[in-house]
Amino acid sequence: MKTTKTADMPAQARKGPVRMLDVARAAGVASVTVSRVINHPETVAQATRELVQATIRRLGYVPDLTAGSLASTRSRIVGAIVPTLSNAWFADTMDGLAAALAPQGYQLMLAQSSYHPRAEAGLVDAFLGRRVDAIVLTGVSHEKSVRDKLRRLGLPVVETWDLTDDPIDMAVGFFNAGVGAAVAQYLRERGHRRIGFIGADELRARKRLDGLQAQLAELGMAPAEVELLPPPSTIDAGAQAFTRLLERAPQIQAVFCSNDILGVGALLACRQRGWQVPGRVAVVGFSDLAMAAASYPTLTTVQVQPRELGRQAGEVLLRRLQGLARPGKRAQRVIDIGFRLVPRESA
Repeated sequence: MKTTKTADMPAQARKGPVRMLDVARAAGVASVTVSRVINHPETVAQATRELVQATIRRLGYVPDLTAGSLASTRSRIVGAIVPTLSNAWFADTMDGLAAALAPQGYQLMLAQSSYHPRAEAGLVDAFLGRRVDAIVLTGVSHEKSVRDKLRRLGLPVVETWDLTDDPIDMAVGFFNAGVGAAVAQYLRERGHRRIGFIGADELRARKRLDGLQAQLAELGMAPAEVELLPPPSTIDAGAQAFTRLLERAPQIQAVFCSNDILGVGALLACRQRGWQVPGRVAVVGFSDLAMAAASYPTLTTVQVQPRELGRQAGEVLLRRLQGLARPGKRAQRVIDIGFRLVPRESA
């Protein structure tokens, strides 16, 4: 009986990183040709170059930027990608993550995607090329190539700031749609019937909007009036968005803002017009930043504990890296840290 050696198996049939040799065999060229296409593409004939590049994309090959190191040696580095470094809640998450990893000798390598899925995909490749031991992503929506590649590699991955029943590997967060539903119920119980929404035009904020709209429909209420604006959020942008929303729909009695920065902007716009909050309009934020309790009036918001989120993400990664948790068990793969509505003066 013939035994098939691992080295002779197709790249798609093996578990682990695709090698340069796999690309060369699949393209029908020498390994040195693949190397030239990667490092000096101008030295390779166009037809050959395009064939090799297409094979690289098809197989998901990532060049090893640490060539020469032993394959068995861990880098002790965890790569993390956030949409932006300008918002405090992502900074707090990374702080909690780093605090969990550091005592075990792991360092955090941080990058921002600027809310672009394609940029995130490039950063994932950059981290893989540097042979990070694990990756932390923000959100659960990614390009298919990213999901397929990370699953094939079997690298420990934690998705944060959202939840799904089908994570790449593990997920630590909360259900954003549930946040929107809870805010709709809260405002309805306080007598508000016409609701507005101001949010950053990004996936997790849209999920909060979806939850809000679904719950309003369930309660027999009119759909929320919506004002979306490009991220990242600023107080001025929140004030301007609030003004546009109320000019278009002056009947609005309460506004849910997808984060506290926009919520404080809405409060600023109210003060500038001499409007009473919540007398003229109630305002609810999200994330419970320090500014929420310090604003005037204090901002009702939804608390999600970003530092604790980061800490728990770090702990589940460490359990996987130390072999104490196995992939496939949902109790170990999906951790819901929940959220809490914090009533204050604004609503």
